[in-house]
Amino acid sequence: MVIGTLKVQVRIEGSRSLKDKRRVLKSVKDRISNMNIATAEVEDQELWQVSTLGFATVSNDPGHANSTMDHLMNLLMRHPGMDIVDSHLEIVHL
Repeated sequence: MVIGTLKVQVRIEGSRSLKDKRRVLKSVKDRISNMNIATAEVEDQELWQVSTLGFATVSNDPGHANSTMDHLMNLLMRHPGMDIVDSHLEIVHL
């Protein structure tokens, strides 16, 4: 079993409230809903303009897990309304 994890810190442009932030994060979740990736806001829940998101996928092939996370990162980099501040990708073999 192979687990791919991606932790991404993003800055949400123009957010003036938690409601604005949630709108952008929901659009991210909706966009990746068909990709077989679990997602959660793992840090910075109380901040308006910053969020740290965690993503995970499970596979039997490390190449597939890595490819899935790369595709996700490309989608996040092009997502309107937010900029990636930091990211960390890890592929774990169990």
